[in-house]
Amino acid sequence: MSEQRILVIDDEKNMRHMLEAMLRKDGYDIETAADGVSGLQKMDKSNFDFILCDIKMPRMDGMTFLKCAGEKYPDKTYIMMSAYGNIETALEAMKKGAYDYISKPFKTDEVLLTLKKAQERERLKAENLKLKSRIIEIEQKYSFGNIIARSEAMARVFDLATRVSEHKTTVLITGESGTGKELIAKAIHSKGPRASRPMVSINCGGIPDNLLESELFGYKKGAFTDAVRNKQGRFEEANGGTIFLDEIGELPLTLQVKLLRVLQEEEITPLGGTGSTKVDIRVITATSRDLNKEVEDGRFREDLFYRINVMRIHLPPLRERRGDIPLLAGYFIDIFNKKLNKNIEGLSSEAMPVLIGSPWPGNVRELENVIERAMILARGRWITPDELPDRLTRTGMVSQNSDPYETLSIKKSSKVLERNLIEKALKLTHGNRTQATKILEISRPVLITKIREYNLK
Repeated sequence: MSEQRILVIDDEKNMRHMLEAMLRKDGYDIETAADGVSGLQKMDKSNFDFILCDIKMPRMDGMTFLKCAGEKYPDKTYIMMSAYGNIETALEAMKKGAYDYISKPFKTDEVLLTLKKAQERERLKAENLKLKSRIIEIEQKYSFGNIIARSEAMARVFDLATRVSEHKTTVLITGESGTGKELIAKAIHSKGPRASRPMVSINCGGIPDNLLESELFGYKKGAFTDAVRNKQGRFEEANGGTIFLDEIGELPLTLQVKLLRVLQEEEITPLGGTGSTKVDIRVITATSRDLNKEVEDGRFREDLFYRINVMRIHLPPLRERRGDIPLLAGYFIDIFNKKLNKNIEGLSSEAMPVLIGSPWPGNVRELENVIERAMILARGRWITPDELPDRLTRTGMVSQNSDPYETLSIKKSSKVLERNLIEKALKLTHGNRTQATKILEISRPVLITKIREYNLK
């Protein structure tokens, strides 16, 4: 590490000389100034890592210097000193941007300890900036809309969805229940040129057959007994935008004919209507069924299948992309921390392999529910196997060599990484804390505090 530079500002010559000698001895590069005006001039000419400044000085006192320097160099670390200080003075200095406050007379160790603390803060800030940069890189590479993943399988899905989003091409999204088909559909819409127009979603299996036609295409007044006024259908609502037809495999054969006409002619006819209306709609469909088999069995029209299957995007089940589980778990923990007013740091090193080893028949939706349940039951800051459902703990134990620690939370990443490193150091030294402190490059009191905090043995 390069030599760190400190500017000492004090009107007392002896104090300047004493601090200069003491700090040079500890390896710092020092410059001094006799008042705030001179200090500002030196800051304009040179770069300093830390500024030690007295409060009571002629020409420009420390508080005025702090205000001026803080406005001009807000990222610098300012440590104030005074022989006339009290709690109010210290608080005022902190409010104006000082990192810390030292009362004169002070011991040598007090100044050095304050500087060491400031150095540690700067180191953590630099690490956080580096981590934020890494997170942005991860988000750009492994996210699409509100979907987060890092597996190669999902990277291919994101790439295909990104390319198709620019076009009006009909998309068929396939995959098991709970894999996130609707999220992909929403992301395709939001990434494309129709993003400012409406996106209408309808579950074809969630509406009775006798109501589905009027829901999709609308009806005219008098079309049936209760039709006392005209009603706009979902296709007309989506005009200019996108319609998402979930569980398209549930669509009755009679309505499959009408949908085929919409796709071919780009026009709709309301129930009870005599004329057709032109519509400009991007159609995205999804199904958890095997439509090829549905066509073979005569339950789905072959010509409609070819119409909706122009661009197929298949979402793999969670058990085929286990590398996404830590990322998704961290994402859900962040969501439920806010929703449940909790402060869970993450999953313990014993709990994460359980999640990774589960078969996840309910896919991402099941994982989300498991995390919510675990956070409600959790008593500490970490989710342990005790908070996970029995069905997972019976089947989910896998090798703990998996890397479960990738997450988008800076705070969570730092804590999990810190805990993991301390645990490894203690195992490597067979519990010898003195040797572990040397490996970890931390003090023994800090190590003991961390061992208690993370409940390590």
